[in-house]
Amino acid sequence: MENIEVSRLETQPQDFSTAIKLLDERHVAYTDVTNANWSTDYPYKPAFSFRMAHTAQSLIIEYRVRETSIASVAGRDNGKVWEDSCCEFFSQLPGDNFYYNMECNCTGRLLIGCGPTREGRQLAPAAVLDKVMRWSSLGSDDIALVEGDFSWNMVLVIPKEAWFQSNIRSFDGMKLKANVYKCGDKLSQPHFLSWNKIDIEKPDFHRPDFFGDMLMM
Repeated sequence: MENIEVSRLETQPQDFSTAIKLLDERHVAYTDVTNANWSTDYPYKPAFSFRMAHTAQSLIIEYRVRETSIASVAGRDNGKVWEDSCCEFFSQLPGDNFYYNMECNCTGRLLIGCGPTREGRQLAPAAVLDKVMRWSSLGSDDIALVEGDFSWNMVLVIPKEAWFQSNIRSFDGMKLKANVYKCGDKLSQPHFLSWNKIDIEKPDFHRPDFFGDMLMM
């Protein structure tokens, strides 16, 4: 399994440019996501990477994408964002027997779910979703499916309250189990990339048995 160390920031970013500046000043490197686990049926591999940092109270994630089509038609939080140009962060906290899926399309529509398996997941209420700050280089308006050569970035500042069925005091020193994904089920070229390889026959990101370690420094 792949593992990474997650750097600590002393300042909580309050906007897109500040988040990027803080990550740059801390020399936080990008991690490429290249595993196309089901390449026979879904060979397309957009360029996708992420970098991550944390404060005591939040995780900061930047996604960087270059792909041949984009769409953002989910229209609302907790909609079908995985059908759009979508980046996903799945995580399991120490001691929990369930995991969280945090899925965000290219204009910031967000889905957060919680549960032990793919089925019967509990979705986060609006009061939780509204606490997650999101900034996209594509803006926040919906985008109908369009083809071309698109590069975009997304920054999320995810407070500890987003893990809404857990009681996080601080991220300092925590070791998360996690995986990071890029998908787009209804794009011109559907794809399913993962940071940690998923060794099963059919696409399924809801596999905590393939999560890697993320150590909060």
